[in-house]
Amino acid sequence: MNSTTLLPAMSVAAGLAVAIGAALGWLTTRLRADPDSLVERIDALLPQTQCGQCRYPGCRPYAEAIASGEAGTDRCPPGGDTTARALATLLGREPRPVDPSYGTSGPPRVALIDEARCIGCALCLPACPVDAIVGAPRFMHTVIESQCTGCELCLPPCPVDCIVMAPADGSLCSRDAATASA
Repeated sequence: MNSTTLLPAMSVAAGLAVAIGAALGWLTTRLRADPDSLVERIDALLPQTQCGQCRYPGCRPYAEAIASGEAGTDRCPPGGDTTARALATLLGREPRPVDPSYGTSGPPRVALIDEARCIGCALCLPACPVDAIVGAPRFMHTVIESQCTGCELCLPPCPVDCIVMAPADGSLCSRDAATASA
């Protein structure tokens, strides 16, 4: 190609990129979620663990179900009774404790992988709803503790049970997982 045909083609491509970028920017301002909507306020009270214990695929769908009256405010074990009370107060409903059929409430926890026992099967990677597990097939995996929500969804797929749950306060580290899982 010579410069006489390349320059106009690059100009057209750059012009299209600018036009598409401007259109997307404008759409973003028009389609932004209303922070004062009921669903947004409910979602803000939920712990964002995306654990699915409430029988919804994440906190946002659960918030939508609560807002529509399809679900109660007592289905979030990670949020505990504090979240259940806050949701009931927001909605003007009678506060109820977390229903134990959805799981038990407790202090925040994070997953730890016993690196010596990890076989690198990578089955835990797709199970993590927040991508807090890092690794590749046939290599050791680890958990980014600051991103882990403690949902426990990584536990069932692990074939060697090298993942343990630990207090989120940092009192255990990865090397302590070996002792905890033994």
